[in-house]
Amino acid sequence: MHVDYYGSLNSPWTYLGSARIEALCAAHGATLKLWPVDFGLIFPASGGLPLPKRSPQRQAYRMMELRRWREAVGVPLTLEPKHFPFPEAALANAVIALRETQGDAPAIRLAHRIMKALWAEDRDPVADFAALAAEAGQDGAALLALAADPKWAAMRQADSEAALARGVFGAPSFVIEGEIFWGQDRLDFVEKKLAAG
Repeated sequence: MHVDYYGSLNSPWTYLGSARIEALCAAHGATLKLWPVDFGLIFPASGGLPLPKRSPQRQAYRMMELRRWREAVGVPLTLEPKHFPFPEAALANAVIALRETQGDAPAIRLAHRIMKALWAEDRDPVADFAALAAEAGQDGAALLALAADPKWAAMRQADSEAALARGVFGAPSFVIEGEIFWGQDRLDFVEKKLAAG
């Protein structure tokens, strides 16, 4: 089976599910492709709001849920990292360029390293990109130079529009055989789908 994995490098929920979706796919022999799409495009078209525009009640509940899920899955998580949100486009384009030139696994490795730096280590993914890329087995400077080609930004735009057309509206979302599973809290259902397949 194949899983299309839509995420945001800024999303704590994508981060919380990142190791688990990799492990599930490995356990069930499923392929995994990451699409680091632009939720700045997807949210307005699907009724979503960026975090600063959400009501105080929703923002407070988000913090409660982050604490709960941090404990439930045993993943280190800084609740209010200093560099959140970071300007995501350049690094998302780097992930896309890596995906398209080297394949899915290197792209996923880099994306997950960026998220871990932000959410577990309270690092600045932009300032520390060269080191993070090296830890993921890549030359950060060369990758940023490659990612500066406008075709990757255009691809991200097209990927985002395609995600919206598929019904994706939040991060992370996992699409398997046309069925959408939204949120890292739906990974139990993803596992059942993969096991049945």
